[in-house]
Amino acid sequence: MVSMQVDTPKVKIPELLTALTENSPPSLHRYYDSFRNLYNRKLWHQLNDSIFAYYHEPDSRPYRLELFNSFIRDFESKLNPLRLVDLVIIVAREFDNPQTHVTFLTELLERIKEPQANALLLATVAHAKLLYGDLEESKKDIDKCAKALEDLPSVEKSVNAAYYSAAADYYRMKPEYAPYYRNALLYLACLPDLDSTPPPLSPEEKLVRAHDLAMAAFLGEEIYNFGELLMHPILDCLDNTPHDWLKKLLYTFNEGDIGKFDALVPLFSKEPLLVDNHSFLRQKVCMMALIESAFRRMRSSTSSRTLTFQTIAEETRLPVDDVEHLVMKALSLNLIRGTIDEVSQTASITWVQPRVLSRAQIGLLANRLTEWCEKLSQVEKYVSGQSPELFVNA
Repeated sequence: MVSMQVDTPKVKIPELLTALTENSPPSLHRYYDSFRNLYNRKLWHQLNDSIFAYYHEPDSRPYRLELFNSFIRDFESKLNPLRLVDLVIIVAREFDNPQTHVTFLTELLERIKEPQANALLLATVAHAKLLYGDLEESKKDIDKCAKALEDLPSVEKSVNAAYYSAAADYYRMKPEYAPYYRNALLYLACLPDLDSTPPPLSPEEKLVRAHDLAMAAFLGEEIYNFGELLMHPILDCLDNTPHDWLKKLLYTFNEGDIGKFDALVPLFSKEPLLVDNHSFLRQKVCMMALIESAFRRMRSSTSSRTLTFQTIAEETRLPVDDVEHLVMKALSLNLIRGTIDEVSQTASITWVQPRVLSRAQIGLLANRLTEWCEKLSQVEKYVSGQSPELFVNA
């Protein structure tokens, strides 16, 4: 339950609802009749649902704050705390003044003590401060929210979504690409299906999120596995838009295809950040080419896991003299494990960072398993022929 002290004067509910009925458009009158009936019968859950329906009426906007302050606060301790915060979030959108907006939410933090509801409200406060440019105070609230969520045995998806949304937007504004990428994907994971009714994100919000995730994937210094993003339906929002080439570029990076990368470079002028970071992106796609080359060899039963510098140079389109630095960079980022032999100019790769695989890559692994099973069967037949006594039927 919600622990709070109501310090506003007691309002006579019948008079309030009568006044609202007289001053509001006819489309809202049925709600006030419902409020009066459910309030008198103390049916708090049904009253909560009725208020939500009222708040989603466009005509209710001028009356939302008054209804909250004069009506809902009278029985807010009877409501489900998370649902109460959901109402608060809707009401808070009516504030134009930044200070009033933040103050309204912050004062509620003192009244709403239920852990999950408090964390949800704290994430909402952090997001409000972000909108008004107060990144330092927003980060403090985000950290408090993270700590509160860590201490809870279980958390509603809506609460996690609010936290990850605030954290992602904070890192987007910094900007810090890798943390944004991680938090934005976690935020999407907490949402209902993007095609559900009503949709959790508007078409405009989905397009912006897909664009920002793609840019973060390119520019994040620690991001070398795009599989999770490529498999997410959010990327479909880029199709048939001016940003659809970003989706092609993502696949190009994931495949480590330097030829396709060079073909898409002329489009970088549409995104100044990509132009400014061209040298980094070129190094990154070369790194992806190295990883993909090593991954292919680890999937193959016939290819050696030892690559010559000349082979790496051909696959990454780098001068041979730059190959050693590229491999050392990959080793330092823990993208691969292995050894370098400077004398023989070779790199022996024993491990590649786990990746989210595409369907094509999974198909290749399936073929490798099939080959392995066939070889195992041949060994079994050979041993059975040489030592039949080992294969006596039970």
